[in-house]
Amino acid sequence: MVVPFVAGGGTDSIARDIAKSMTDRLGQPVVIDNRGGAGGAIGADIVAKARPDGYTLLFATSTFATNAAVEPKLPYDPQRSFAPVAMIGRGPLLVVASPQLGAKNIAEVIAAAQSRPHGLNFCSAGNGSINHLSGEMFRQKTRSNMTHIPFKGSGPATVELLSGRVDLFFTTVPTILPFLRDGKVQALAVTSAKRSPLFPTVPTLTEAGVAGFDITTWWGVLAPGGTPPAIIDALNRAINDAAAAEPVKGRLVHEGADPVHTTPAAFGIELGKELALWRKVASNPTMQLR
Repeated sequence: MVVPFVAGGGTDSIARDIAKSMTDRLGQPVVIDNRGGAGGAIGADIVAKARPDGYTLLFATSTFATNAAVEPKLPYDPQRSFAPVAMIGRGPLLVVASPQLGAKNIAEVIAAAQSRPHGLNFCSAGNGSINHLSGEMFRQKTRSNMTHIPFKGSGPATVELLSGRVDLFFTTVPTILPFLRDGKVQALAVTSAKRSPLFPTVPTLTEAGVAGFDITTWWGVLAPGGTPPAIIDALNRAINDAAAAEPVKGRLVHEGADPVHTTPAAFGIELGKELALWRKVASNPTMQLR
């Protein structure tokens, strides 16, 4: 199972839990191969070009779709080069402001972005990341004066947010959770259509006045295109069983996500919707890539 990010991060940890559970269920070892770089494209390309026999898989995240939206010259087709196997879980992002900004809610963020001469800035884990395009969607919907500042990973982005050198971060829950618990930052909104059970007092962006904002991050498994349906179905059962059991289920819930049980076809439909959504954001003439 190729993880298209470096070892040690939250995605890698979930993938390793899935791999261990699959090993038990399939009766053969499932080994993690970390191939980070190019926003996940290096690892994805390895799987796209692998033999379609079920022995090489991609542990994909929402960045698989967002990166494809901003990189039109990828060495693979994000749909035709892959066979969806199963979605594991999905959860909201959190909109977090720097303590130095002083904003207590989304209305104050928008007011600051529109009234300050240079507006506000927002950070991300890199161009094409879910943080980047979520921030872009917010900027486009609110018509706010905001500048994107990419970093090489969520860790450096978080450091800059806490220091006050950047104003906003559309962040995954695992990235910011320790700092929320320590009271170093405050979550202003969640990006999903419904409030998170982990943060029941935090409003959705729609509730906060940004209509139609429904964004989640997700995890799933893809196989090379052309993998036989019987193999896809066997892998789907093993992955769904793994995601519904501990430790994966508890890990997802702890990080504010919902475990998901899907068929390969249903995952393919969701992936198509994700690609269409992010391509629309990326095609906006004011889209920032830097």
